[in-house]
Amino acid sequence: MIFFKKFSILLLLLVTPKVFSATLFFTAIPNDEKSILDHHFNAVANDLAAKLHIDVQYIAVGSYAEAVNIFKENQVQLAWFGGLSGVQARRAVPGSEAIAQGYEDQFFRSYFIANASADIIPSKSFPNLNGYTFTFGSPDSTSGRLMPQFFIERNLGKAPHDVFRRVGFSENHLETIEQVQSGVYQVGAVDYKIWERAVTEGLVDFQKISVIWESPSFPDTQWTVRAGIDEQFGKGFKQKLQQVLLGMRSDDAQSRLLFVPVEDHDYEAIEDVAQAIGLID
Repeated sequence: MIFFKKFSILLLLLVTPKVFSATLFFTAIPNDEKSILDHHFNAVANDLAAKLHIDVQYIAVGSYAEAVNIFKENQVQLAWFGGLSGVQARRAVPGSEAIAQGYEDQFFRSYFIANASADIIPSKSFPNLNGYTFTFGSPDSTSGRLMPQFFIERNLGKAPHDVFRRVGFSENHLETIEQVQSGVYQVGAVDYKIWERAVTEGLVDFQKISVIWESPSFPDTQWTVRAGIDEQFGKGFKQKLQQVLLGMRSDDAQSRLLFVPVEDHDYEAIEDVAQAIGLID
């Protein structure tokens, strides 16, 4: 009798599906003010939790590099990365994949903006910026640093420190706008979506600041999932997560009307540019 009882328990363990109860942690690049990001991504966490039927928590970070690092250390399994930071993360954790991006992220742009005192006339041609002061966004920002530096070097034939009288970096795109508008720097590079939101919210004084050049398009922000997520959350979880992300509708914080599938090879051009200007090996 005891033998049959033990056999029944063993059989039950063998046929009962494995239950995964881990928490999904995710992060996002700090490309905007913390309060705005916290509001938006905590709402995303709640939405993901309701649709995936698991606990989901958003982990805020203070820099792009920190976002990549906690992804590398498996403190988060999902991240809203920029083009460059996504490349860095996937190189650091082989097998990780880009799985969704905003529709607009397929053809993202940088705006070069200038203080009125610089007296630079807006043009479709790249402006002569020699001798001005200039601020990038975060050192690891795609639209605030990587691509602007590439366009500067391609069009002016010199590295930024050889072009500008002084070069700086801001904490996020909104700070870039504030620094150029106040005259701390004469010229800067900014995420076009955040510029447009700042205009809508009345934060831009066109008597003091304007867009002087719009870049060609390039791929940017995306959701990247860490390698091994199916082993952690169950077979088929990555595909289910991707479908949930593709079905999301964003609020004004990220200004993505809808999301579309994406693959790692869509960011090969970003990787090539980063290598060309020495930001990755």
